Amino acid sequence: MTSIKKIGLTTFLALAALCLGCDSEPTKAPAGNTGQATVQTETGRFALQKMLAPARGWSGDALPVRMESTNLKGSNGQDGKANFWRAQFASPGRQKSEPFTWSGVATEDTPKGVNHGVEDTYNPANRLARPFDLNFLKVDTDKAFEVAQEHGGKKVLEKDPKTNVGYLLDFDGQSSQLRWHVIYGGSESTGKLTVLVDASSGVFLRKE
Repeated sequence: MTSIKKIGLTTFLALAALCLGCDSEPTKAPAGNTGQATVQTETGRFALQKMLAPARGWSGDALPVRMESTNLKGSNGQDGKANFWRAQFASPGRQKSEPFTWSGVATEDTPKGVNHGVEDTYNPANRLARPFDLNFLKVDTDKAFEVAQEHGGKKVLEKDPKTNVGYLLDFDGQSSQLRWHVIYGGSESTGKLTVLVDASSGVFLRKE
C-alpha cells in the first residue's frame, strides 16, 4: 500500500509540474500580426504644422521658407499625400535657417516623426527665399492635386498610372503668391509636368 501511495503521489507531482510549465509558456501574437510598422502618409499642411512647434522651439521667430515632399516606399503622392516632407525654416532676427523633416515611415537615415538638420546662415534680403506666414496656406496638397489633375495631370496618369506626384511649396516675392508646385514624375526640371496652384485661393496659375 505504501509503495502504491508513493507512486500515486509521484505521478500527481509530475502532472502538477507539467501543468505549471504549460501556464508559463509565452503568449503567442495573434494571427496576422506581423509587427511591422504602418506607413503614414499626410498632406503638406499637416506635416508643416507638425514641424512648426519644434521650429519655434529652435527659434521663436521661425517661419517656413520652402517645403517639398518625397515619396518613399509605400507612397506615390497621387492622393495629395506623401510619407516624407522636408521644410526649410528661417529666423530673420538671428539670420539663421534650419531644415526640419516629418516622416511617416522609419528609414535607415531618418526615424519616424519630426527631426531637424544642421543650422545654417540666412539672408533676409534674398527675395528667392522669402519666409511666409502659415495662415496664408489655406489650400492643402489634396486640393492642389485636384486642380493639377484638371490641367494636364489626369492625362499624365492615364498614360502612366505609376507616375509619382511630388509637391513643392514656396513664396513668389514678385507676385506675392504662395504657390504649390504639383510635379508629375521626377523633379521640376526633369518631370513630365508641373502645375502651379495658388496655395491661398486654390486658383490655377500655370503649367510648365
